[in-house]
Amino acid sequence: MCASPLAEHPHRLPPALLVPRAATRRRQLAVGLIGPGRVGTALLEQLRAAQPRLARHSGLELRLCGVVASKRMWLDCDDAELNGRHGGAQVWRPNDLDAFAAHVRGNEGRDALLIDCSANEAVAECYPAWLAAGIHVVTPNKLAGSGPLARWQAIRAACAGGGARFRYEATVCAGLPVVQTLRDLLDTGDELLAVEGMFSGTLAWLCNRHDGQHPFSTLVREAHALGYTEPDPRDDLSGTDVARKLVILAREAGWPLSMEEVDLHSLVPPALAALPLDAFMQRLDEMDAPMAAKLAEARAEGGVLRHVAHLDRHGRASVRLAVLPAGHAFAHTRLTDNVVQFSTRRYCDNPLLVQGPGAGPEVTAAGVFGDLLRIAESLGVRP
Repeated sequence: MCASPLAEHPHRLPPALLVPRAATRRRQLAVGLIGPGRVGTALLEQLRAAQPRLARHSGLELRLCGVVASKRMWLDCDDAELNGRHGGAQVWRPNDLDAFAAHVRGNEGRDALLIDCSANEAVAECYPAWLAAGIHVVTPNKLAGSGPLARWQAIRAACAGGGARFRYEATVCAGLPVVQTLRDLLDTGDELLAVEGMFSGTLAWLCNRHDGQHPFSTLVREAHALGYTEPDPRDDLSGTDVARKLVILAREAGWPLSMEEVDLHSLVPPALAALPLDAFMQRLDEMDAPMAAKLAEARAEGGVLRHVAHLDRHGRASVRLAVLPAGHAFAHTRLTDNVVQFSTRRYCDNPLLVQGPGAGPEVTAAGVFGDLLRIAESLGVRP
């Protein structure tokens, strides 16, 4: 194939192609962040680094209007320099989500977006009202997508009625395009037959590292220190976090699945399930013997241990630790890889796979950022 002369000599590009997009299309988006934890902080750094490039090349002006922490918030109207240093804010106010949302929205009808990086039920409860008011919402918070079905339906109704968009790609497999892939399949007329995958970067990492050289409890503590686990590792080890992701995908496919309907097999012994977090971490070694036995079982069968979730076309869902053949597609994942396999009417003989790192603040923040940019692409142009 011949190379394009334009590709070889970029300085020869026609003048029309050299005009920055910003010259013809200018968009503004007011942004407020809720939850400046590990993911939220990583996202703020990504936003700040990208702001000049987005303004220059895409004509997109991102305005950070404030941040809400657990008990306090700051607004950019309090200190003109806050956009560059939210952690060193001079003026903090008591936490007030309604006032925060109103400030980000403003009085001039500007495009506004709230990013929820918390894991807070009270914040998720606000989504329907925010969306109905025309405020876009982006989140890696799984509580809205997997929580009470009535709230999820209220969120969808608010989007349909108010025109605001709700995006949640990072709720499933961090930055991997899993939700978007499913949405594209369905929107183009495909039919979902089944979803199977390894939805936990934490459990993928633990399964990959669990080779008998170190006690399982040692690996859990290491994963916790690296930030791969949820704040309470039992959300991962119990499979609850994976079940939430499966519910989100089921609802995206139009199946009204709830958490209570997932056949969930926890790795956490019953004696440890209800302990305070500190006590659980101290007694982690009680998981070593059961996990060593599961590893021995897998090796005796010539297979590997993998944490697998499954959803069939009838909406039946299960989450469990399974022994897979050594030749299975899921047997060759690395580190924190997630892998999701979509079996559809089009992809029935050879299922469609999405695979890549599925844990860590940076990749999760990138998934949130991607959702923000997709919403920004739909915004009206400012004169």
